[in-house]
Amino acid sequence: MYNTDSKGISNTAGFFILIGLWIGGLVVGSVLSIPIWLALGSGSMMDMAEKMLYPEYSTAVRVIQVVSTACIFFLPAYFTAFIMNKKPLKWLGLNGYFTSRQVLLSIILIFLGAVFSSTTTELMESIPIPAQLETFFRTLEDNYAAQVEAIASMNSFDEYLLALFMIAVLPGFFEEVFFRGGMQNLLTRSTNNPWMAIIVTSLIFSVVHFSFYGFLARVCLGIVLGLIFHYSQNLWLSIIAHCFNNGFAVTQMYFLIREGKSVQEAMNDKIAIWWGILAVAGLYFLFVFFKKISAAYLASVPPEEKPKEGHEWLN
Repeated sequence: MYNTDSKGISNTAGFFILIGLWIGGLVVGSVLSIPIWLALGSGSMMDMAEKMLYPEYSTAVRVIQVVSTACIFFLPAYFTAFIMNKKPLKWLGLNGYFTSRQVLLSIILIFLGAVFSSTTTELMESIPIPAQLETFFRTLEDNYAAQVEAIASMNSFDEYLLALFMIAVLPGFFEEVFFRGGMQNLLTRSTNNPWMAIIVTSLIFSVVHFSFYGFLARVCLGIVLGLIFHYSQNLWLSIIAHCFNNGFAVTQMYFLIREGKSVQEAMNDKIAIWWGILAVAGLYFLFVFFKKISAAYLASVPPEEKPKEGHEWLN
């Protein structure tokens, strides 16, 4: 269904445009990482992969991460929205219609989602897999931990604030624009099946992080973020929730490191399963309430700000 701002391109076509631009963003982001590395005087291309794991090169790694994440996630979603609609930001769900109560609930929801997702790590670790495959997955986890340790070098409060912005706020914004504002948005529009769109997007969201043992945890978080976006029809709320989740993790890591723990120890804190059960119960009741207040607020949006056709905010 199209409104007066639509450029007449089908949502199915839009999905494939998004994927094509995402592939292009991967290439561009990879290519740009090389001159950034060289410009910051961090060494040659030959030792780039090895030195990116060293904390002393954290500044270069952070800049590369921000630029590559913007190319891979933000720009493909924005250009897809620009191709699809005359008002790309509004099409993505970046509108100003939300309340402080919705913000507070979104933060509580993602916190409960993080509690539950933390209980899934042991479940993933209990899955029997061939020894060779387990070695491969453990290597991926170790490399990821090394990358986090390199990026999350926080020896002062100023470095903590910089890390908070570069590895919590910006990635949270870029990823939400792509996954919820772009992918989930297009899948919902093209299939008229929000739950399918949320689950598929959450699965892809987890896959691109290349973590077997964290796979289920990220799927759970993706579903929570997807439901926040779906019920509120406002991308800012899922962005705020995502950034809070990232920021909480960075803050926790900062204080644990100050206590003498390694980054890997800080990342491996586990939560008892019964906390996860309580979190699921809290998620259910809070989402019922969140859905109710979001629907009531959307009904109060001025008529001129609503779509000319269709009954949903994003149509």
